[in-house]
Amino acid sequence: MTDAIHHFATDLQSRLGSRLAACIVDVGEVTIEVTVTELLEVMRSLRDDWGFEQLIDVCGVDYSQYGLTEWGTSEASGQGFSRGVNVGTAGYLDAVHDELSTARPTAARRFAAVYHLLSVQHNRRLRVRAYAPDDELPVIPSVIEIWNGADWYEREAFDLFGILFEGHPDLRRILTDYGFVGHPFRKDFPLSGNVEVRYDPEKQRVIYQPVSIQPRVLVPKVIRDDVQRHGAGAPAVQDAEDA
Repeated sequence: MTDAIHHFATDLQSRLGSRLAACIVDVGEVTIEVTVTELLEVMRSLRDDWGFEQLIDVCGVDYSQYGLTEWGTSEASGQGFSRGVNVGTAGYLDAVHDELSTARPTAARRFAAVYHLLSVQHNRRLRVRAYAPDDELPVIPSVIEIWNGADWYEREAFDLFGILFEGHPDLRRILTDYGFVGHPFRKDFPLSGNVEVRYDPEKQRVIYQPVSIQPRVLVPKVIRDDVQRHGAGAPAVQDAEDA
């Protein structure tokens, strides 16, 4: 299986050539990266010439905090997900603010659409990633003309990440309400949101108002290797602020 995957990746690079920005083989999966200008041509070729007749999913990604973490340990990896909190959030560790600010620059490209393709006839899967060139107004061509099933997937990515899919015939929210403010899967979206809803007995209807709850982030627990004070077999657990 591994040889077949590498052969498939090599064949992709050979036949698609300069239209590919990158081709990666990792954990037994192939991921290719294309620019938005080449996206539709490559996608049409993947459907017609490579037999990827099914679009399984379209996912939005926000890479703004990619590779940064709020705390580091001797065992935890330095890469991965961040809690996405900020200095003003309760529970934030102030000591790590300067370290996070200078640790690594944020990703040069923030928003991307990731497409998961399936070829039933060849029993093969492929992941395709395309970055939006503009972080302020992320626009990526819609692939709905190639796979009709992209309709709701692209609406979901627009709703949650604010990615605009150019050429989509009905790009509007699909998961959040009509009065929702912002895009909840963006890394800079507040954990408590921007607005809340409640029933107003005087107006006899549900109304929107600014969020009234105080954002709060739970401080993670740290399991220490030192068991002298707690006895063997009982891991020492304490707040990260006290560690």
